[in-house]
This record gives sequence, C-alpha cells and structure tokens, in this order.
Amino acid sequence: MIFSPSPILPEVIIIEADLFPDDRGYFMETYHQEKFTGGGIDIGFVQDNQSMSIKGTLRGLHYQIKRPQGKLVRVLYGKIFDVSVDIRRSSPNFGKWFGTILSANKKKAIYIPPNFAHGFCVLTDRAEFFYKCTDFYYPDYERTIRWNDPGLAIKWPIKEPILSEKDATCPLLKDAELPP
Repeated sequence: MIFSPSPILPEVIIIEADLFPDDRGYFMETYHQEKFTGGGIDIGFVQDNQSMSIKGTLRGLHYQIKRPQGKLVRVLYGKIFDVSVDIRRSSPNFGKWFGTILSANKKKAIYIPPNFAHGFCVLTDRAEFFYKCTDFYYPDYERTIRWNDPGLAIKWPIKEPILSEKDATCPLLKDAELPP
C-alpha cells in the first residue's frame, strides 16, 4: 500500500492499495492495521457504512461536534467527487478544502481525520460509497456546512445537485457550530 498526504491538507491521506488481477478478476487488501499504522493512520475503526446515490446527488458537508469521526472512504461502484474541509479553528489550514475523484475503477481510498467536514457528489448514473468510521454516528452531534459556501469556494463539478433538506438548509462555515 502507498500512503500519500494530500497536497492541500496533509492530514488527509490518499491510500493506493496493491491490486492483484488474474483471469478470474482481482484481489485487493483494503485495510491492514499494521500497514495503516506504518502509513501514519494509527487509529481504530468502530463502524462501517455504505450508501448508494444517483447521479447529481450531493451529500455533505457533514461532521460531528462531539465524538468526531475520522473516515476511511472508498467507492465500490461508479465515480464521485470527494471533498474534505479542515474545520479546526486552531489549524493554519482552517477553511481549506481538498477535492479528488474517487472511482471503482481507480480503487483509491481517502482517510479523512476527525474534525474535518466531508462531502461528495455523484458523477455517474449511480455510485456505491463505503466508509469506515473511527467513532459511532450520533445524530444529536451531527452538523452540516453548506455545500456552496462562497467562503469555501469549493469547485464542485455539478451546478444544481440533488440535496437532502438538511444539506439544503444548513449554515455557512462562518455561522456553523464547530467542534471545540
């Protein structure tokens, strides 16, 4: 496995797994605790989640104000544009974002540490998205930052996404309740 810090937010790590193809298909190790520790991700995971979304769907930018979650994300089917935002007020990278394409074909994963907001939009007819979390989901602690916040100026590859009510009506970063 190759672990590379992202160019804008070095705490966000891009993971490229070794792929072993043959006539039957392929094999790929997606998580190995010792290799992840060696790659700078020394944290345990407690919950796995999977979602399916149709083209044009945008989910995010989500985070938890208490019990923050780190996430190890990958696409099992289709293609998405994935975004991480540093929401740590004390960070020199506060408000900066990193976006990248993740796809089932490329098989890369991204580790997003706790206290970063996360979101993605679907670029293919549908996409299946899988992620491991470092803490449990607590609905009372979940918060969302507006996907099109002009202060963040994220360059989303879609203009009019399909949004949940929660994602359509959430605050801008400057007005959001952030983790301590």
